[in-house]
Amino acid sequence: MAVARRRIDVEEGAAALAAWRKAAEPPSDTPLPRAVLATAVRYSLEEVTARAPGNSVEVRVPPFGVTQCVEGPRHTRGTPPNVIECDAATWLAMVTGQLGWPDAVAAGRVAASGLRADLSELLPL
Repeated sequence: MAVARRRIDVEEGAAALAAWRKAAEPPSDTPLPRAVLATAVRYSLEEVTARAPGNSVEVRVPPFGVTQCVEGPRHTRGTPPNVIECDAATWLAMVTGQLGWPDAVAAGRVAASGLRADLSELLPL
């Protein structure tokens, strides 16, 4: 299975994630520029797809990005049967290991529907 070509340079993406980590650590009150936040989210979505290629789960982090990943039945029309959606802060906290998948789901910070809508084996990156 071919993996989609990356749109975010790996070094640029890693730098954006590092900037997000630094901004998320207390006592930092420095807001992260929207472009850096968007790059961190998009890079991490690309990384999930690179590590778990497929089309059975759709991961949405509005308004920054969406990806399809995880091997399984291919979805072609309408709403996918396996959808994960959360905000950027929650997504990046899970990606970096600051928030565990089960804790995020239990707290209602992640909307996950479908039998395959579980990224606990893939996160943190």
